[in-house]
Amino acid sequence: MSTVKIHDKTFRLFLDSEAIQRRVKELALLIDNDYRELKPLFIAVLNGSFIFAADMFRHLNIEAEISFIKLASYKDTTSTGNVVTAIGMDEVVTGRHVILLEDIVDTGRTLHSFLPELLNRHPASLKVAALLCKPDALQFEIETHYCGFKIPDKFVVGYGLDYNGLGRNLEELYELAED
Repeated sequence: MSTVKIHDKTFRLFLDSEAIQRRVKELALLIDNDYRELKPLFIAVLNGSFIFAADMFRHLNIEAEISFIKLASYKDTTSTGNVVTAIGMDEVVTGRHVILLEDIVDTGRTLHSFLPELLNRHPASLKVAALLCKPDALQFEIETHYCGFKIPDKFVVGYGLDYNGLGRNLEELYELAED
């Protein structure tokens, strides 16, 4: 499909599923090489990263564990400016090599809010892997160690990302079409 309609908005194809899968495999290979023998703990940020996390985990060849946390800062097509932790993390991270999986690093507010909490738990190392990075939207200094795609400051849906709850199931990524 070249366009999709979700609620009251039209979105046009931005990245096809083949390009996304190819890049996720490349990121998994990089992580395999960097974390050989380290048995990292992946922490996936819900809801948006669940598909990225599942695909990433399937492509890994190293021993690893995965856990999930729910953080949210979006309403409609913009960040609310407030980060809400809906589901906390019970995993012990002290002394573990941790890779935080995010669907998108946009303003950086969510990670800016959560990373200090995670660092206070004293992981051996902490890196961020994100499917999408929006350098032009970044308001907080966040280092993304593994970035799938750098994209312009546009609103996107699909592959786990939503617009008011819908669109996560799309295999491709779609950008908001200008009216």
